Amino acid sequence: MALAMLSCGLAPLAAHAADDAKLRAIVDQAIRPVMAEYNVPGIAVAVTVDGKASFFNYGLASKEDNTPVSETTLFELGSVTKTFVATLVSYAQVQGKLSLDDHPGKYVPQLKGSAIDKATLLNLGTYTAGGLPLQFPDDVSDDKAIDYFKQWKPDAAPGAQRRYSNPSLGLFGHVAGLALHSRFSDSMDNKIFPGLGMRHSYVHVPPGAMASYAMGYDEKNQPGRMSPDVFADETYGIKSSSADMIRYVQANIDPTRLEPTLRRAVDGTHVGYFRIGGMVQGLGWEQYPYPVSLQQLQAGNSRAMIWEANAAQQLTPPQTPSAPTWFNKTGSTNRFGAYVAFVPAQKIGIVILANKNYPIPDRIKAAHAILQQLAP
Repeated sequence: MALAMLSCGLAPLAAHAADDAKLRAIVDQAIRPVMAEYNVPGIAVAVTVDGKASFFNYGLASKEDNTPVSETTLFELGSVTKTFVATLVSYAQVQGKLSLDDHPGKYVPQLKGSAIDKATLLNLGTYTAGGLPLQFPDDVSDDKAIDYFKQWKPDAAPGAQRRYSNPSLGLFGHVAGLALHSRFSDSMDNKIFPGLGMRHSYVHVPPGAMASYAMGYDEKNQPGRMSPDVFADETYGIKSSSADMIRYVQANIDPTRLEPTLRRAVDGTHVGYFRIGGMVQGLGWEQYPYPVSLQQLQAGNSRAMIWEANAAQQLTPPQTPSAPTWFNKTGSTNRFGAYVAFVPAQKIGIVILANKNYPIPDRIKAAHAILQQLAP
């Protein structure tokens, strides 16, 4: 009798161990070749399946200190930051502090009557303002940013084309701060991060958390970290861990556990507004019908989509994700690379954070290979 009871107790544990081993084999098979090919010092992977998070850590957070990567290691998120900006803007809209139909001049009076003021906040948030470039010109500093927007000349009417742009999202986030009477970093620290259960994520890493901040490495494996630029906080400035980021993914997969205002804000970032080829642009997140091929994902995250203007078709009414949808966002700084993807209908998601900016197609290939094998 005692032996039979013991056997019954061990069976679930053995099955659980087998599942963990299978998941590790899937992740190893996708991640280890990428690390070897591009000499990536360290990668943190987090996977969520039906609400359960698993962590897989590879290599070093700092080669100089021989510090291993863990799920609490802080990585630069690059443009994954833009999804948090979108969440903050959506949060402000839920509270009635702004509307996506507003124009930037409502919050920045210097812009009233300028070309940029013909665009709406929705245009800024979806890169469809009319041709704002990927980066600010080199001679534009923080104190000259508004002057730059005031003098900017569009290439197209608002809504006609999508051109991926840090200035566009930077102004989007800047307006949210003005509407909330708070700096972007303060809003993140005091409202968004705590509400999402992210207790170790930062726009500005405090001294007490610097020991967890990974060192990044460039193509020549020289160490360093990001240098702030115009609207850096709002466009590529957040640092986070795989543990916090998988909580963020889980909150996007199932926002019902969030307090009502934040839940509605997260839901708002899942609405699609413009179709560009096979991709739908929402606020922060980019969307694809699921199941989605690797080729379609790589096309939607290609250099042409990042560097060039692409024709945009506005969706009227906006697209709510009633059908299964793959959401994703890439992010890069000079020495870090990130990719986040999730499919709410399948309750699966992944975070891949690296302290080297290796090619985007390889990040997507690894994530796609892993999630394909995890879908029910």
